[in-house]
Amino acid sequence: MLDFVIFAVTFLLLLVGAVLYLYPASRTALGIPGLTPTEEKDGNLPDIVNRGGLHDFLVALHERYGAAASFWFGRRLVVSLGSLELLQQHSNPNRTMDPFETVLKPLLGYHASDGTEGIVRKKMHETAVSKTLQSNFSLLNKLADELVDKWASYPSSQHVPLCQHLLGFAMKAVTQTTMGSRFIEDREVIEFRKNHDTIWSEIGKGFLDGSLEKSSTRKAQYEKAVMYVETVMKDIIKERKGTSSPQHIFMDTLLQANLSERQVLEDSVIFSLVGCIITANLCSWAVYFLSTVEDVQEELHRELEEVLGQGPVTLDKLEQLRLCRRVLHETVRTAKLTPVAARVQELEGRVDQHVIPKETLVIYALGVVLQDAAIWPLPYRFDPHRFDEESARKSLSLLGFSGSQECPELRFAYVVATVLLCSLLNRLKLCKVSSQVVEERCELVSSPKEEAWISVSRRS
Repeated sequence: MLDFVIFAVTFLLLLVGAVLYLYPASRTALGIPGLTPTEEKDGNLPDIVNRGGLHDFLVALHERYGAAASFWFGRRLVVSLGSLELLQQHSNPNRTMDPFETVLKPLLGYHASDGTEGIVRKKMHETAVSKTLQSNFSLLNKLADELVDKWASYPSSQHVPLCQHLLGFAMKAVTQTTMGSRFIEDREVIEFRKNHDTIWSEIGKGFLDGSLEKSSTRKAQYEKAVMYVETVMKDIIKERKGTSSPQHIFMDTLLQANLSERQVLEDSVIFSLVGCIITANLCSWAVYFLSTVEDVQEELHRELEEVLGQGPVTLDKLEQLRLCRRVLHETVRTAKLTPVAARVQELEGRVDQHVIPKETLVIYALGVVLQDAAIWPLPYRFDPHRFDEESARKSLSLLGFSGSQECPELRFAYVVATVLLCSLLNRLKLCKVSSQVVEERCELVSSPKEEAWISVSRRS
């Protein structure tokens, strides 16, 4: 089974550069149809920029050349796979490249794990997420209820800024479960959010276009933000190392394992930064989509009443909320939550009739596959019931968005989003803003280009 990882446009471009620097092979064309270089030095980078980003570029590339296509990054060839069949073929012997290991960690000056170490660390993180959710489930309910209380106080005519509120909710959920009680105070969450935004804005743009190095002010702000996050982590490691607490947080599992303090710090920083973005955008898109389909919203409300009654959701009830999970799966699919992934071909391999040489970078055009009408009838329609079919659930699992292939951050986000929807739909109806057109921006994860708005009303 494929082991996909979350990836993004800007991160992928950085990864391409890193891989092609580290692996000086694959200079010649492979016989896979595709574009010739637009410029000798930059290859097809100008085409990517002109299309508005890598996802839109890949959509056009595969429409023109088919499921297997190639393009040039500088003087090096890159292969893109844009069908489920080819992605299934592209399994071992390939080396998974986790973008948070190979790109984000080096940019932060962190150690990137090799293949074997990466697998061990992923399993450790999965254990950490499981223990964290078990210990903090009531906390997640509390945070969701606080947000719903706030929304319930609004008149039905007031518009609610989804991205703003749900990023704040995600920040509280991730920081308090990753780093503990320090982040009960809103001022600590606000400070973390400010530095979090500074780090991501520069990783997404400043490193890619070189503008960060050209601005001493921005570079100083970026370095100060990284130092803030690391200092917070060091303080918490010092507080929790060798002590016991009734609250088990993500970091505790890492401290109990055979990891150095530096490894604990780096893994905790990565999980907190990535977890906030994934959780916030999954929640934002799910609430937005439900506001546009009243029948699905009411059907989900009935499921919550049948399974939960008037009480809060509990960890043991999650598996019974089948429609809720399908709503979240369809949210991932419709929003193309993570539109691009990648692997390096560790050994020579074959896809269809094409041979892919060792050390070639292979792109997974997940956003293309998630909108493939041959797999998903009416692909641009939000329809959670498409996952009533076993074939649809299997396809999503093969793409890494469910089952054993979920990354730990996405698994955490699914649970947090479920808790939010249970609290929200138990008390409120979600209403769309009729004049609003929400467009997506495909970066590390897909997010609304501009603020998405809804209104709410109390259930009788």
